[in-house]
Amino acid sequence: MTATTDTIKPPSTRLTPGEWVRKRLFNNWYNSLLTLVLGGVIAYTLVAVVRGLFTFDYKILQDNLKLFIVGGFPGDQLWRPWVSGYLIALAIGLAAGAAYGSARERAAQAGMYFRTTGLRDILRRFWPFLMALVVILALTRTPLPGLLTAGLLIVGYGAYMGGRILPKGARRWSGLLVVLLIIGAYMALVSFGGVPYSAWGGLHLNVFLTVAGIAFAFPLGLLLALGRRSTLPVIRWLSVTYIEVVRGIPLIAVLLFAYFAIGFLLPSDFRPSVVTRMLIAITMFEGAYVAEVVRGGLAAVPRGQREAAHALGLPTWKTVRFIILPQALRATIPAMVGQFISLWKDTTLVAILGVLDFLRVAFAVNTQSEFLGRGLFMLTLSFAALIFWVGSYTMSREARRLEKRLGVGER
Repeated sequence: MTATTDTIKPPSTRLTPGEWVRKRLFNNWYNSLLTLVLGGVIAYTLVAVVRGLFTFDYKILQDNLKLFIVGGFPGDQLWRPWVSGYLIALAIGLAAGAAYGSARERAAQAGMYFRTTGLRDILRRFWPFLMALVVILALTRTPLPGLLTAGLLIVGYGAYMGGRILPKGARRWSGLLVVLLIIGAYMALVSFGGVPYSAWGGLHLNVFLTVAGIAFAFPLGLLLALGRRSTLPVIRWLSVTYIEVVRGIPLIAVLLFAYFAIGFLLPSDFRPSVVTRMLIAITMFEGAYVAEVVRGGLAAVPRGQREAAHALGLPTWKTVRFIILPQALRATIPAMVGQFISLWKDTTLVAILGVLDFLRVAFAVNTQSEFLGRGLFMLTLSFAALIFWVGSYTMSREARRLEKRLGVGER
């Protein structure tokens, strides 16, 4: 007889609020003293922050909100980022919903308990992102951005719920549809008389460089890591040389090299834009670090796994694809996410090339005649810090959730 999911539901280990406070904060005298001291410091800081929130002049953020978000993107072309955003919301929602449906189906087949997630769980997971969204929308002066953002969230949630109920056969094609939606989001920005890279800036540019850098650096790093373990000396030494040379150079130097040297290495009739050069530099730099992260994961896979695969008659490429890489990449999740968080923050270095990215906008708006000499750097930099913290914390939180689901670090 197959056990029902209710009979094997794990027991709850949640503590009541009072038990949690006694166990975690006041379990002995020195922890109680430390709690009181840190509580006083935190309370003083919160009071100062709240006082600042009500005394700051937010006009500098309201007047320059477009500059913070999309830089110099032409006003009559702002429909392009919105269309791109809706397509990405569809892609993310569909991918998450399809993954949820597949996991639920596997749990049902194995007779295991599967915890359902709803809107409340989504809000709990992504509250920092939603908080930042509320802050940005509070700075707008017309209701249109709020209505468009609400529509974007509704579309994303609708795609998520639709992906959850997709039949098994349709889920096989959902990955291709997600890729097509992402390509469509990019084409909405650059095709049919689209806006050139030179007009991109603000938060939009930082997000693009991060996502595109991850998309291109990961396969490059994977190939370099496999090349470093190759039995062919030429491939192995080329991979080692590339990794060690790039990892020994700071990212600023790589950005400057890409900015000045790429034009000389390419034909005279082909001059990539500054953003393209930055993306090439970021891909080259991050690929070397991703290769070292993947190499550590490959080294952690027991040698017996490869020997057992060969004993079963699997060729080398199938052994790597189905046996080695799944285990290696699972072990590299913490280090890999840490590297991607570092990339998200390192995109601010592109400001040295004259690009108006999000952090540079936070400095540039203070030089406007209306705000010059008013000491509003604390406000604009705090706004920039909030957005970067939200991105970093969300990636870190989702990585921990993935580690827990995959049992990383457990036997």
